[in-house]
Amino acid sequence: MKSSFFLKIYLGFTILYLITLFLHLEGFDLLMKPLLLPILLTSVIVSENFPTKKTLLIALTFSWVGDIILLFADKGEMYFIFGLVAFLLSHIVYITLFSKQQNTRTTHNKSTIWLGSLAILIYFIFMITTLFPKLGPLKIPVIVYAIVITSMLFVVFKGSLKWAIPANNYILIGAILFVSSDSILAFNKFYAPITQASFYIMITYCMAQYFIVAGILKLNK
Repeated sequence: MKSSFFLKIYLGFTILYLITLFLHLEGFDLLMKPLLLPILLTSVIVSENFPTKKTLLIALTFSWVGDIILLFADKGEMYFIFGLVAFLLSHIVYITLFSKQQNTRTTHNKSTIWLGSLAILIYFIFMITTLFPKLGPLKIPVIVYAIVITSMLFVVFKGSLKWAIPANNYILIGAILFVSSDSILAFNKFYAPITQASFYIMITYCMAQYFIVAGILKLNK
């Protein structure tokens, strides 16, 4: 009950934050963004103990650090790089988290596995071939990051075929939204400006974190 209470607070606060972002209310969005993940962290802290609880908290903490660092991304390229590193670490911890979840189902549908894996591979190839000429000195860091987020999505996809329903769908939606958020950010920064990019980046990111946390908590009840 305590966890669901804080998850609802997170959703409400996220809506308010997104409104300030959409309306370009400068200052308010900068004050509100650092408060988002602490609410989500609280929902995990007050939940019942489960084997990967600390791992989830670490992943969220790295994401929170990345959020704060990226607030200063317009002040210098180093802030973007450090923010990238924080989220890279977050995704690596998430991969560890997802790999440790208990499997309660079995799937023998090999076509689903192959089609899903192919879709993820196509996404990766498309992103790299499209952005590579535009990356400049950030080619290696961005490619490493792309490999890690693609791996995270693949691990979740495979896990979603074996985890309990509906928690598996929550986590899969969260992973897809996380990759979508990172993709919008990459296209906006390196390829071409996107109208209301910050809004689209944050709505997908905030909902990604919500679905992942809600899914993990459901999976470990």
